[in-house]
Amino acid sequence: MPIFLLGIDTGGIGIGDRLGWVWHSDAYQNIIIIACGVVVWWLLRYASQREYWQNAARQIRRNRIAIVCLFILLVYLLIGVLDSIRWRDPLFTQEGSITRSEDGRVVYKPRSLSLLDRLCTPLREQTEKTYSAPLATHLYAKSTVQTPDGRTTREYPPLKYPRTHLLGTDKVGSDVFYRALKGIRTGLIIGGFTTLIAVPFAIFFGVVAGYFGGRIDDVVQYVYATLDSIPFILLVAAFMLLFGQGLFNLCLIMGVSSWTGLCRTLRGETLKLRELEYVQAAEAFGVHRGFIILKHLVPNLMHIVLITSILRFSGFVLTEALLSYLQIGVDPTTGSWGNMINTARLELARDPIVWWNLAAAFVFMFGLVLPANLFGDAVRDALDPRLRTE
Repeated sequence: MPIFLLGIDTGGIGIGDRLGWVWHSDAYQNIIIIACGVVVWWLLRYASQREYWQNAARQIRRNRIAIVCLFILLVYLLIGVLDSIRWRDPLFTQEGSITRSEDGRVVYKPRSLSLLDRLCTPLREQTEKTYSAPLATHLYAKSTVQTPDGRTTREYPPLKYPRTHLLGTDKVGSDVFYRALKGIRTGLIIGGFTTLIAVPFAIFFGVVAGYFGGRIDDVVQYVYATLDSIPFILLVAAFMLLFGQGLFNLCLIMGVSSWTGLCRTLRGETLKLRELEYVQAAEAFGVHRGFIILKHLVPNLMHIVLITSILRFSGFVLTEALLSYLQIGVDPTTGSWGNMINTARLELARDPIVWWNLAAAFVFMFGLVLPANLFGDAVRDALDPRLRTE
């Protein structure tokens, strides 16, 4: 029976082997995906109970471009989920029986495979010797080949699997399309988890500073003004060099350092909301300030938070590609579009040029960022009272 894993198999120490479950050092990545799903479910449930959000949802459904973009985003999300469900298969002997340890436990293969890996088995296993162009029948570079009559010549050797690599192969002969698919999960985690880190900071400090004012407002302004004054690249580079490269570390430092813009916006909006009549009436009746914040202020700021989160998601994906290109992003062994771009940097200097690695990363990144931006624009138009069509 296969053993299920949480996260990427990095050789972590097994816990609870009798149950067949293993906890690995990257298990938090699946927890991140679950947390993102829970937040999205809660937002949808909250929106379905409000007439304002119901009207906005109806307007979005009438927007064909928004629906197409949402479908594309759901396809990306499905691929990311398939790449997150993984397990290790048992190790079999030459006779076909399951290998067991001295104490009778089943021995599993050291590497885990996700559902995406298993669905893309032909792409994963059909490797070539080295570079090949998209849908090519021969290798991209000449090599020394011995002909049947004994002569030695240089020519383009034929591929083992001609016209099967949609986007070509890389230096070690791996399918580039498969590598691009593996980068989707990293992009979703970077965009989703970083947003989940930044948004609570922005809501808390923005609302508290705008509502209470005074010294609290001065302290919050000092904090985000100080963070904004530090160059983002230098801050990320110092953090990654200090704590090491990794997907979690990158999400953490990006989230902690990117909440200031939304915080400033929410602070200004809270300054306006606290002067409205219903807030003043609640204070006059002695309603607790915490209840006023949760009941009257935060719900009226959620449309700004939602719009900003959707638009920032694409920005975080692009930032990861930039940081990985500068070699201060995720680990080089992690599948990501930034690592593909970093690899393509050296390939563009070859003769002839190997361009499909860069093109694949660009196409997949473009396919995620553009629908996210267009869908964010549609949400903004549906939630902004000045732009509502109803």
